Amino acid sequence: MSAKSKIEWTDATWNPARGCTKVSPGCQNCYAEKFAERFRGVPGHPFEFGFDLRIVPEKISEPLKWKVPRMIFVNSMSDLFHEFIPDEYIENCFDTMAKANWHTFQVLTKRPERMRKLFSTRLKKYSHLTHIWCGVTVENKKHGIPRIDILRQTHCAVKFLSVEPLLEHLGDVNLNDIDWLIVGGESGGRSRPLKREWVKDLQIQCESQQVPFFFKQWGGFNKKLNGRELDGQIYSAMPNLFEPVLIPQATYG
Repeated sequence: MSAKSKIEWTDATWNPARGCTKVSPGCQNCYAEKFAERFRGVPGHPFEFGFDLRIVPEKISEPLKWKVPRMIFVNSMSDLFHEFIPDEYIENCFDTMAKANWHTFQVLTKRPERMRKLFSTRLKKYSHLTHIWCGVTVENKKHGIPRIDILRQTHCAVKFLSVEPLLEHLGDVNLNDIDWLIVGGESGGRSRPLKREWVKDLQIQCESQQVPFFFKQWGGFNKKLNGRELDGQIYSAMPNLFEPVLIPQATYG
């Protein structure tokens, strides 16, 4: 667990799995892979094995120890619905999320087919929980737009889209049953361009369809310099769907 995250739309990260494999153009310049591979071969480091996929059972219970409510991005360094992560392990992670109901968990995947399947079977018991948000990455029309339809078919309470990195104009997007939309450009030396009109079009669509809109960043080589203003305004809207549940501090150590 990372106590603080630099990701603008969350407070902390929780990684009960590490590492991943590429599935679409959005993965091309993966920030997590770049970070992890820096430490490959360093004995004892969490990323001693680079970006090779690994489950980390000792991390499963960590959110239960956090007494102050947080927004928690689940598997910022992996994908919880990766095909090599066992169903039972995914269920164990969701069991922790269900118990730690004073937090908000943000689960993001590029593998919505498996998420949809599991929410119809062994994750069905969690489908009503509004403190667990499930989302998909939408980087382009070919790979991203179909994920939205699959997400819509998934029996989870809160659904969101991470349109990052946005690689092209998406055109008209059906936001029915979508509770939140994040947009961002790619960052780093090899970042692909983000055009204002792509972002503005999505902002207008969110406004017309009454979906909270969060603009994360323009990205680029120096993302801090480029900032996150769109036409002189900061967009940081988020879903307001529930009140966090506070528990007695003595319940968990």
